[in-house]
Amino acid sequence: MIIDEYKKPKTIEEAYSILTTKENSQIIGGGAYMRLSKKHIGTAVDLSNLKLDFITETENYIEIGATTTLRELEINDITNKYFNGIISKSIKNIVGVQLRNIATVGGSIAGKFGFSDLIAALSVLDSKVILYKTGAVNLLDFINKKHNDVIEKIIITKNNLNADFQSIRNTKTDYAILNVAVSKHNNNFYKIAVGARPGIAICADKAESFLKTVDFSKENAEKAGLIASEEIKFTSNFRASAEYRQELCKTLVSRAILNINC
Repeated sequence: MIIDEYKKPKTIEEAYSILTTKENSQIIGGGAYMRLSKKHIGTAVDLSNLKLDFITETENYIEIGATTTLRELEINDITNKYFNGIISKSIKNIVGVQLRNIATVGGSIAGKFGFSDLIAALSVLDSKVILYKTGAVNLLDFINKKHNDVIEKIIITKNNLNADFQSIRNTKTDYAILNVAVSKHNNNFYKIAVGARPGIAICADKAESFLKTVDFSKENAEKAGLIASEEIKFTSNFRASAEYRQELCKTLVSRAILNINC
């Protein structure tokens, strides 16, 4: 990676100004993945002076600052006491502690990495990305649209839902071959996200709709897994074939549904 100019702004206003006025500028999060690329960046914008490394709880939300590391998110008492600890479960097997002490929440979200376990988990929660100029954007909308803005924080609504995260890896600290996150609200409303396809996590809309119409049972959980595996597109890479990922999807989706109904 080549960087022509390095800036460390003291305010988020300054960071936004640099990002939007300097040609070929880019925000630097933890830099854990960016440093492995061959990018040529005109101006690198480091947010480490902006005090965005926090996890706080309000009456209705959990708020996670953009420069909070994945390790801080993994072990934090606030994030662990909600949603059956799905956030920590999605993070704990990402490579190793050393990398999780470097990689940031904002960098992971802004990077929109296809292998991201965190994005899969946040996709089944009521999650919003707070951008400096744009304001609050639904996580899934953020993923599907380009925003030339600075992420301030992620907010998650504290609602009464159960959630579960599942993944398969060749080795414990490898990237996932496939990841699955499922949540359930009291009104039998499910959210299902499947990622590392190897593309970024997407929702299994048909499987979610099916679950609204049936009572919980092992058979219906397995049927939902089958529906999800048929509606989502999988491709092959050096970790696994598309066909293998499709088979894994059936099992991981049904397993997650069973876990949150135990």
